Amino acid sequence: MTGTWVLYIPMVRAKLDIDDAQLGIALFCFALGTLTMIPLSSLIIKRIGVGKTTIIGIIIFSLLFLIPLLAPTYLLLCAVLYLVGLFACLTDISMNALVSEIEQTDEVHIMSASHGFFSLGGVIGAGIGGFLITQIEVPSIHMLLAATFVVITNLLVCSAYIMIKGKKEENTKKSFNFKIVKPLLGLTIIAFLIMGSEGAIEHWSKLYIQDIVKISSEKISGFGFVAFSLMMTIGRFFGDAVSKSFGSLTIIIGGASISALGFISVLSSTLILSVLGFGLIGLGFSVIIPELFRLAGKTKGVSPAEGISFVAGFGYLGFLVSPPFLGFLSKIESLKLSFTALLVATLVALTVTLFISKRGPN
Repeated sequence: MTGTWVLYIPMVRAKLDIDDAQLGIALFCFALGTLTMIPLSSLIIKRIGVGKTTIIGIIIFSLLFLIPLLAPTYLLLCAVLYLVGLFACLTDISMNALVSEIEQTDEVHIMSASHGFFSLGGVIGAGIGGFLITQIEVPSIHMLLAATFVVITNLLVCSAYIMIKGKKEENTKKSFNFKIVKPLLGLTIIAFLIMGSEGAIEHWSKLYIQDIVKISSEKISGFGFVAFSLMMTIGRFFGDAVSKSFGSLTIIIGGASISALGFISVLSSTLILSVLGFGLIGLGFSVIIPELFRLAGKTKGVSPAEGISFVAGFGYLGFLVSPPFLGFLSKIESLKLSFTALLVATLVALTVTLFISKRGPN
């Protein structure tokens, strides 16, 4: 759903005749919806169970994503993206909490691979969708086909997880206080920077290739996000094995370093190097967020849902800040300045990881 939506962002901008700063505010509304859901998500999961929350979130999120393409006004676009953001957050947190529960119950390492399937969806949505966009004249029909596919496939497999409730910590009320800030602080800072950068890539990569690299073709301009999603998919399918061998903090350091090189390549502003750079960023980012959630889900005295909600909350705060921030930077100069800011954010995340890795084991 996200990969398909990314393809139509330039069309929505042109249809409503808005600039990058206004588009940034609209994307801010999406992220604001995710942030609003942060304190509510763990409560919903506790009440109806992590399995049921996951399937309900997937269905509502997929169907809501039809509406932004139909929005006739800018204000309605902002309102609808806020609603989409609400259920995007609920779905994201419930899915990650579900995987964390399964990892600990079955003693398996599948968090990174699960994120790999998320990225594979981005490859399918942006890759195949990049060709369908010129074949399907009505964008809402394209999105409806994607939503139908997502809903049907998840209904077919949800029987395997729908009854999983999720374990409750005895000291849950006490743990979700200032006491959990210290052990989760480093993870939340990294999540803020990396999820903000990841969200920015999803929403601005196609526009970057169109405006900075000067590629007007609808098919070719989507290659940056395809490369990003493809390499992220590959990295995440291998991430669990790498995590077992080297430890979470070590591969986060490696991932941030690779991503920084990717941003340098993107800033070259040539098509081949930019697409290659987006691929390197995807490869580097691929291992970071799954490891952050894995570490958050294992925090002592905190349930997986609450630990992941706390770290994801800061991640979504970064996601909230980055779209309007990049939009305003673009208005001041260009998207090249915006992507330079993302390079700086990645380097800061690398520095923080190096610092906390000296204070404890992976």
